[in-house]
Amino acid sequence: MSISRRKLLGKLGAAAIAGAGINALEGSARAAQSMDMPMPPHREGGTILLNRNENAYGPSAQVVLAMQRSLTRANRFPRKASEDLASQIAAFHKVKPDQVVVGCGSTEIFKSAVDAYLGSGKTLILSSPTFDVIGTYASASGARVASVPLSRFWSNDLDGMLGRVDASTGLIYICNPNNPTAILNSRSELETFIGKLPANVRVIIDEAYHHYAGNSSSYASFIDRPMDDERVIVTRTFSKIHALAGLRVGYAIAGAQTARALCAHSFQENLNVVAAEAAMAALLDTQSVQVNIQRNADNRQEFLNQAYARMMRPLDSHTNFVMFKTVRTADELIDHFRQYNIQIGPRYPSMENYIRVSIGLPEEMKEFWRVWDLMPFINKMAM
Repeated sequence: MSISRRKLLGKLGAAAIAGAGINALEGSARAAQSMDMPMPPHREGGTILLNRNENAYGPSAQVVLAMQRSLTRANRFPRKASEDLASQIAAFHKVKPDQVVVGCGSTEIFKSAVDAYLGSGKTLILSSPTFDVIGTYASASGARVASVPLSRFWSNDLDGMLGRVDASTGLIYICNPNNPTAILNSRSELETFIGKLPANVRVIIDEAYHHYAGNSSSYASFIDRPMDDERVIVTRTFSKIHALAGLRVGYAIAGAQTARALCAHSFQENLNVVAAEAAMAALLDTQSVQVNIQRNADNRQEFLNQAYARMMRPLDSHTNFVMFKTVRTADELIDHFRQYNIQIGPRYPSMENYIRVSIGLPEEMKEFWRVWDLMPFINKMAM
């Protein structure tokens, strides 16, 4: 059967397009790697996303390559993916493998902790406001949720939390630095607090924003010192500094007994192979971590400069987001920015005149301030 030159070229062209689709990610990643640049960030429908504290720069080129290579194994169950990642995390933090728990984001670990230490008749203590997804899990388990208002410095009120501890307390959640206020509690404060707790109370210290807080002289991670207290569960995520929020990878480090209890309530094969390979590459790509830390520090300072120029006084941020008070409600501001395809927020009922803004790319932040200046009350901000 003969074929015309035009049809042949058409078939070859279609094959080339298909091949390009398969190799586009790898080619783009190699180009980005050669320039020491991350992959171009993706926007959803042209909307600027400043509402979920994501890393706007995206994963590094090395991580993108790891994801691309892992796709060839998508036909296989992940098998040892979680175990391999846990072993690498253990080596990275110089702890034993049986102290590491890997989860589908930190949120799965929170759910495992609720299943292990709460339930009917038990109590969870946490700040208000904070990252309160664990409160939802606790309520669904039948446990009582005791919310403690933040201190006057907008940090976790550890004394207030201690005052709520009783025989029913099974779990305490502390986000440090706290989300949404971006304020941290010092290592010494936390050590004093934990030292006063009963032996059967577990404390989750959520260090999602650890890398952004490292420049503070009062901050020190609980992972960076011996993890020998069975009461302490430290969680980290690959969603922030490593820019893998869409892949959902988190982990906890705890005493061996506590880690076993968490693992007993985890899903089997809870990570897909792409997420596991990406996380392993991200953990080893320390250079990109340092680049992202510096980028965030520079972009955050520029945001603060713009806020100060508009007579605002943001809360002191140790994260990749900033919170500040306005003369309008958060709902009004969220609606205003939504009209210009910018998402900020969410609203916190106990801080209805405060807004939280994630730090995006420089051009995104310029657009944020342009839209801000369209409001008629730009010079009336007060702390």
